[in-house]
Amino acid sequence: MPTDPSWPSTRPRDAEVTAGDARLAVDLRGGGLRELVVGSWHVLDGYPSGTVPAARRGGVLLPWPNRLRGGRWHWRGQDLQLDVVSEQSPNAVHGLVTPQPWAVLAQTADAVTVGTVLEPRAGYPFRLAVAVDYRLTADRLSVTVRARNESDTDAPLGVGMHPYFALGGGRVDELPEGALADVEVTVPARTAMVTDGGLPTGETEPFDGAIGRIGDRVLDVPLTDLVRDEDGWARTLLRGPAGSLEIAVDGSWRWLQVFSADTLPAGQRRRSLAVEPMTCPPNALADGADLVVLRPGESWSGSWTLSWRPACPCRCWRSGGSR
Repeated sequence: MPTDPSWPSTRPRDAEVTAGDARLAVDLRGGGLRELVVGSWHVLDGYPSGTVPAARRGGVLLPWPNRLRGGRWHWRGQDLQLDVVSEQSPNAVHGLVTPQPWAVLAQTADAVTVGTVLEPRAGYPFRLAVAVDYRLTADRLSVTVRARNESDTDAPLGVGMHPYFALGGGRVDELPEGALADVEVTVPARTAMVTDGGLPTGETEPFDGAIGRIGDRVLDVPLTDLVRDEDGWARTLLRGPAGSLEIAVDGSWRWLQVFSADTLPAGQRRRSLAVEPMTCPPNALADGADLVVLRPGESWSGSWTLSWRPACPCRCWRSGGSR
């Protein structure tokens, strides 16, 4: 249908990059990861172009990830109130930038930078410039999230991203509920935050990251005390019928949320695993735990990578083969 200049364009807007047989689509509504396909493997449990995804799939979570109890917090003499999801779920969830339009700031065949401006509001009276750099190679996606304080006062914030990883092979919409059962997981974390309804109880407990085969185990847990390699990065390993994935986070990300998608809409439950890099835990704006505080004009950045190795056609992944 021809574009009518008297109306806003209703065509979905993606920024796409390719490298080898890998293709990435970045949604310019929210700036997040909409789709990553390697050959015939849909590595991300993404969503169709032009739709609003359930459960913040692939989303950029800023200026806080996860939940904020009642949407209420206090900052330097101000009592602040953010919008909550509903009376039934009276918490502020996953930040403010996923509904926003984002612009392409730079693009090449295999890389794109997208950005947006978060304007002040009653519940978050700070202006932030936000950008995400995506770079794709044939076997790796590199992501850097950046934020700069454009306010005239200090700005507190937390940052996260919300990718769901599908290891069943083929198209995501063909994966049955429960496909996650055969995925094997190792998470580089030693401590779990105890939560009730996704919010901290004030307790922590030891965590064994050698989860192994997920089976029917339910996971929805914020994790910290990350085990880091000599380069300072912490690496989560996933293996399943489609192949293996490594999610690596640099020192800017002190937390990971691992979620087995049990509460998603019917047809989408337990078919993929969310591994979410986070700078802070749930309720951090209220509790002050691991908050980033930027002075006026100051910037923050954090990087993470996703690398993949498709399984061999003989499906020998269970016996240790990875090609």
